[in-house]
Amino acid sequence: MTKKVGSDIEIAREAKMKPIREVAAKLGIKEEHLLPFGHTKAKISMDYIKSLKGQKDGKLILVTAISPTPAGEGKTTTTVGLGDGLNRIGKKAIICLREPSLGPCFGVKGGAAGGGYAQVVPMEDINMHFTGDFHAIGTAHNLLSALIDNHIYWGNELGFDSRRITWRRVMDMNDRALRQINNSLGGVSNGFPREDGFDITVASEVMAIFCLSTNLADLTKRLGNIIVGYTRDKKAIYARDLKADGAMTVLLKDAVAPNLVQTLENNPAFIHGGPFANIAHGCNSVIATTTALKLADYVVTEAGFGADLGAEKFFDIKCRKAGLKPAAAVIVATIRALKMHGGVAKEDLGKENVEAVKKGGANLARHIENVGKFGVPAVVAINRFVADTDAELAAVRQLCAELGSEAIECNHWANGSAGVEELANAVVKLADKGSDFKPLYPDDMPLWDKVRTIAQNLYGAQGIIADKAVRDRFAEFEKAGFGHFPVCMAKTQYSFSTDPNLKGAPSNHVVPIREIRLSAGAEFVVVICGEIMTMPGLPRVPSANHIRLNDKLEVEGLF
Repeated sequence: MTKKVGSDIEIAREAKMKPIREVAAKLGIKEEHLLPFGHTKAKISMDYIKSLKGQKDGKLILVTAISPTPAGEGKTTTTVGLGDGLNRIGKKAIICLREPSLGPCFGVKGGAAGGGYAQVVPMEDINMHFTGDFHAIGTAHNLLSALIDNHIYWGNELGFDSRRITWRRVMDMNDRALRQINNSLGGVSNGFPREDGFDITVASEVMAIFCLSTNLADLTKRLGNIIVGYTRDKKAIYARDLKADGAMTVLLKDAVAPNLVQTLENNPAFIHGGPFANIAHGCNSVIATTTALKLADYVVTEAGFGADLGAEKFFDIKCRKAGLKPAAAVIVATIRALKMHGGVAKEDLGKENVEAVKKGGANLARHIENVGKFGVPAVVAINRFVADTDAELAAVRQLCAELGSEAIECNHWANGSAGVEELANAVVKLADKGSDFKPLYPDDMPLWDKVRTIAQNLYGAQGIIADKAVRDRFAEFEKAGFGHFPVCMAKTQYSFSTDPNLKGAPSNHVVPIREIRLSAGAEFVVVICGEIMTMPGLPRVPSANHIRLNDKLEVEGLF
């Protein structure tokens, strides 16, 4: 059972961190191959990473979850706890996470470094500027934005149609006032006025490219392939046409090296990259994951949101493009979240309700079935809360057993690795058997059919619909040579449908496609279903109101 635990930041502040060179030494990395950022975080030299090419890969384990609810699931916390648990039972394990965005930190969601006694540290650094990767990505993106308007100012040789410029600007902050703007105002010397806007940095295609590139040469090629706009006769204009790819690579050359930090139990963690889980694929960098696989027997990573979005993109985009073969998956669930999927209001979650657990269990059941469609065996981690009852836990175990899976109670939040040993042993057993991993659809399937396959097979939908203009765009992308790209579904994370209020496991609904966008550099097609926000706003009372330095110059209010 759980015990009384302090706040995340209080626990993180009490952590006895080891010098990062000692954490690296656990992995056999010598100090000369580290690029230190202080004493507790470092980047790993790309030259050293190249030297690992011939080494055997460890086993890759994905941590995913049921459809998220306001009650919380604890996916990152479970990823960290499982990594510690694997090390506790004598396995050589590394965890791989995304870097947090400043937008959620100062908005409503808070940080993304785990929680309780399953955290990565230094927590404040990781959640704030860290090693500057996001700043480099934002600067590279905005350099391209500046080059576009500068090119138009100096004569527009490429023939940009200012109404068809698709490249916006970015910043790593929630600011709704910048969603739609007019730029170049103020007279002739400031250029030609046009409509523009900002996205948050994690929604940038540069971020997606950064996380899918395998090396600097691949990064440069992908950056050059970004489509930034069109001419009046709808001919695509690429970043390479502006000669932007070289300078953008220079800005990113240090950022591409993976970041090494540690858990509260001094086990190694790679935290690198952080694409949106809606508009992009929601996974940490390929470079970090493939490096970890060369250095450990087991690598634990996570994907964004529930398995219908995060795991699907991890399998169909990241694993497909990087040639990865996951050995096992962990599906995180909480009794509280299952009760919400069963129709219980948030304020009533503390009361035992076995029937609601069973009803909400339909959501978990579909996620288990969906992961199985990729040929990956899965175990369920029940992230236990104090109010959970034995009867409610028994209901989840019975449901999972009927589906051929195992549900394991986990108490890593309160007890660290000691609370997750059973899960660690179960994961090793699954992973060592291996998987029959395969993507959900082949590369040569038409784009429309790829979307329909996901909607029908994973969302339980009857089918998909779109206006003729949208269907024509599918045909245009295929005619232009992009039909072999995977599709990146952008929809609400709160439901299998496109209606966030439909909890549980809705079936026979229709998925409307509002828009599709081509990410030619990242090499996927974004399919937008419903309203997807690429620049969030701050809530009425943002977290920023409570973040400050105390008299000891320690950060307070960050969670």
